[in-house]
Amino acid sequence: MHHTTIMSTLTQYIHSYFQLSDDQAQALSGLFQETELARDDFFCREGSHHVPLSFVREGHLRVFQYRDGKDITQWITSEGEFITDLSELVFRSPARWNIQALTNCRFYTISSDDYQRLPQEVPQWDRIEKLFIAKCFTMLEDRVFSFLSMTAEERVHFLMSRKPELFNQVPLHYLASMLGMTPETLSRIRRKRIS
Repeated sequence: MHHTTIMSTLTQYIHSYFQLSDDQAQALSGLFQETELARDDFFCREGSHHVPLSFVREGHLRVFQYRDGKDITQWITSEGEFITDLSELVFRSPARWNIQALTNCRFYTISSDDYQRLPQEVPQWDRIEKLFIAKCFTMLEDRVFSFLSMTAEERVHFLMSRKPELFNQVPLHYLASMLGMTPETLSRIRRKRIS
């Protein structure tokens, strides 16, 4: 891919998540590196430090925790979304999540240390970061509310309409866990929808 295209794709991601001016977006995009992760490798593990902030260019990653002998999928992150452990990145506390590549992945990545230097690099970073965290919080609120307000069937249909590719590229038991149901229930709802 041509370097200009790469920068413009990254700049678009930065615009959508940070609401920056063109100049600020260009300055910030210069701090990101292109990185890759092989399928099954970990982006970070629970308890780790120095977790980077990455925008996913290609691939899917699973965000999960181990609880009582089983693992629970919190989210599947895909192209065009960002991935990090927010509490580690912002508060420098041990990472709360395991994040593992489900496919080969490519990213634009800013290291944890470079992220900490952003207040010096980007004027008004405090305000920008506040908006970024508010956006993360709003997205989380939407996800929590959809769990409280939607039936299992509605949650499946919503995910199928928003991220249909997941159903071909991600093991069904991870999607079921993310949607708060058994794999059997998810299969039954999908069959009903397809028939």
